[in-house]
Amino acid sequence: MGSGVWSTDVYDAAKKYRRATGKSAFSYSDSGARKVHPSLDPRDAMRESRDSTEHPQSTPIAVLFDVTGSMGHVPRTLQNKLPQLLGLLQRQGYARDPQIMFGAIGDATCDRVPLQVGQFESDNRMDDDLGRMVLEGGGGGQMQESYELAMYFMARHTATDSWDRRGRRGYLFIIGDELAYAGVKRREVAELIGDDLGEDVPIRRMVDELVERWDTYYLLPAGSHYARNSKVLDFWRDLLGQNAVTLDDLDAVCETIALTIGLGEQAIDLEEGLRDLERAGSTATGTVSKALAPLRAGRQAVVSTLPPASTGPAPTSGGVTRL
Repeated sequence: MGSGVWSTDVYDAAKKYRRATGKSAFSYSDSGARKVHPSLDPRDAMRESRDSTEHPQSTPIAVLFDVTGSMGHVPRTLQNKLPQLLGLLQRQGYARDPQIMFGAIGDATCDRVPLQVGQFESDNRMDDDLGRMVLEGGGGGQMQESYELAMYFMARHTATDSWDRRGRRGYLFIIGDELAYAGVKRREVAELIGDDLGEDVPIRRMVDELVERWDTYYLLPAGSHYARNSKVLDFWRDLLGQNAVTLDDLDAVCETIALTIGLGEQAIDLEEGLRDLERAGSTATGTVSKALAPLRAGRQAVVSTLPPASTGPAPTSGGVTRL
């Protein structure tokens, strides 16, 4: 639940050990596991991001990714670049006391493991959660996955001090390349999460509930099966506006997440963030600049409409991100 401190030394030591022993960073999945790890099981679960003496101003960050079909390599990319993501958030001061949760999304109509959800962590246990994920690689082949089920979990099965104590939304990034289903199905919720809903929840209503507490982004990376499909992009832009972001390079996902948070926390502007990437030796500056330019334009448009004396956050609804 967010205790401890991330150590790149611990991460590097674990990586060195795996190389020496021939073990995988995703040993649970690569060993043939085909059921959800107990620590990632969403049934009857609540995920919490809490303040502490160690982390008094917790910033909750959730990263959920599609692990079906061509998206199955996303968690491996994230795991390889975790130090870079944490370095930008912490050393560059993009977010105070970041607590990161990883999750995986499949297809509840056909996959054995359609939803996996880790805990919010500040230390190397977030890497452990990645390693426990089943990278099923299935999906139904109908250009839809159960993103709406993950949204339901985030809206109703998370609790954060950032929101409860300070009225500040957390950050949610969904990485995928397909459409969500038309609504949250009560049968799937009962089976996988354990809640008894009176009726299905339409996707639009689910998104409206979600964005009240989560500044939500959909990242559509190049190299995925439907990366260039206009139907997919139009679907997510209809739900999230400029927060539906396209990436020319999957390897830029960690940098994109970090700079999006830095912009949202008003710790940097886009030019400052791109300079930070260059100083860190990143090759992703072009991709990140192109991906986040619409977000910057949207923020500037909102700022221009604020009263001169306003010091609080801009109003938010639907796909308009906070400032």
